Amino acid sequence: MDILPQLILNSIIAGAIYMMVALGFNLIYGTVKFFDLGYGALTTVGGYMVFLFYKKLGLDLSLSIALGILITGCIGYLINKVIYKKLRDRKASNMVLLVASLGVLTVLQAIIAMIFSSQFQTLSTGGESRVFEIFGAVITQVQLIILVSGLLIALILSIVLKKTLFGKAINAVADDEEVAKIVGINTNKIIGKVFFIGSMIAGLAGILIGFDTGIQPTMGMPLLLKGVIASIIGGIGNIYGGVLGAFLLGFVENFGIWKISGEWKDAIAFGLLIIFLLFRPQGILRK
Repeated sequence: MDILPQLILNSIIAGAIYMMVALGFNLIYGTVKFFDLGYGALTTVGGYMVFLFYKKLGLDLSLSIALGILITGCIGYLINKVIYKKLRDRKASNMVLLVASLGVLTVLQAIIAMIFSSQFQTLSTGGESRVFEIFGAVITQVQLIILVSGLLIALILSIVLKKTLFGKAINAVADDEEVAKIVGINTNKIIGKVFFIGSMIAGLAGILIGFDTGIQPTMGMPLLLKGVIASIIGGIGNIYGGVLGAFLLGFVENFGIWKISGEWKDAIAFGLLIIFLLFRPQGILRK
């Protein structure tokens, strides 16, 4: 049973990673009501921006991270303004928006691969990373930062959405965009800000994951799929649901491969998704 504490901690770490991706995705989906597949590529953008500024140009680490998050937010904002907004103005269906977002994902991945190559890269400095022991299990400093960052973002988003005028405007747009326009809310401005904030969260997630395991141009899609699964089983469009879904997915995956090969992890994740779609499609928590 010595492996049990490490298994529990691994589940928490996996849940924290999925939570980081699910939070931004849930925020965007809850507002515009379509699956933005391009969101996955934004995690990659964040990681490669830090790789560029920190590893290639030699800038300060904190400055590189801040620039990486900001640039990712700006790219997400521009994608919405140049592509998604124009499609929404033309009353495009969610299927059209989904296909457009798949194009965004493909193009961003290709651009990153052309600029930085398709090789696996690391963001770490090569020095020894601090390791903490908890009840016989170990967790690295980066993994601890991922966990704390995810919980802080969830808390901040919850406060913003419930306690601020901006958050109430987001909820109004999410409930009914046309009615929100009638009462005087600039819905395009609100949606633009939501894409900017959600994209910054994606960038931060990609950066932290890059420091933990490394980066490559195609890392966005697997991360996105796990974030989407966590969002659906937790309750799509619900911040708390995204957190619960992420940790449930992390525990089910890691305990599911306790006695079998790790190659079954993705199959277990999609099996859990199918079970929820069949028996509780609204997820753990309703929107």
